[in-house]
Amino acid sequence: MINRLELEAFLILAEERHFGRTAQRLYVTTGRISQTIRNLERDVGAPLFERTSRKVQLTPLGSQLRQRLLPAWDQIAAGLEEARSYARGSCGVLRVGFVSSAAGQLAIQASGLFEQRLPGWHAEPKEVTPTDCLKVLRERDIDVLIVALPHDEPDMVTGPTLFRENRVLAVARTHPFAARQAVTLSDIAEIGLLRMTSTGNFPHGWRDDRLERDAGDRFDTVSEALGLIGAGRGAYIFGAQMLHFHARPDVRYIPVLDAPPVVWAPTWLAARDGDAIRGFVEASVDTPIIDYGSGPLSDR
Repeated sequence: MINRLELEAFLILAEERHFGRTAQRLYVTTGRISQTIRNLERDVGAPLFERTSRKVQLTPLGSQLRQRLLPAWDQIAAGLEEARSYARGSCGVLRVGFVSSAAGQLAIQASGLFEQRLPGWHAEPKEVTPTDCLKVLRERDIDVLIVALPHDEPDMVTGPTLFRENRVLAVARTHPFAARQAVTLSDIAEIGLLRMTSTGNFPHGWRDDRLERDAGDRFDTVSEALGLIGAGRGAYIFGAQMLHFHARPDVRYIPVLDAPPVVWAPTWLAARDGDAIRGFVEASVDTPIIDYGSGPLSDR
């Protein structure tokens, strides 16, 4: 039978494609990981990884094995976490990720309703960076994520719309557009925009949706983006919640007249679908949308 270290080493190496990073995540030596994988391959009777000096990748057999093992491991991990929660005197802990201030405020309010409806359960909201939001979900650091659409990941479930918001263009106070009352998408096509760091850990549709181009400075967090914008090094399209949560003296937010709204929804790994996640999603839908005064968030 495969032991726990062999299972974890195989699944993490299949994700990381790097022996060193796998060893770091499991708090063992690289040599221990190499020996563990060799033992597993000997038991299976065939190579599971192709190794070269430049890369590590799964063999076809390794890919097949990963597809069969991953759902089972998710259930095992969820079961262990539930057992630990029972031992702490509670029914369970649901970790809720969010990538914007408005999503965070909704997550915190929905957590209270979730805990009322499922006694013994505790929700822990956690902010994650836009560029790594899918990575933390796939690595099981969070259980459900409130994220902006478009979002279409084959291993994830996307829930109902939680809220919508109009779009704004963030520019420096010294930018030629700063004096305008509004802009259009054709106006934006003429200026330089920032882009998120290319980690591959955010929804694939975000780049086109936000008109990102190959040129331009990169950022990982909203604070980094606003620093670059305030310094006149580019502009970016955000949701109108920025007016309320990220007002700055060096940045102006201008409404985009002809852009569709930003839509926010919950998402989670299909392999970890369950009553707790569904319960939180229902609580999020039933949580009243906050009125920020000037109405950047519309009805669902």
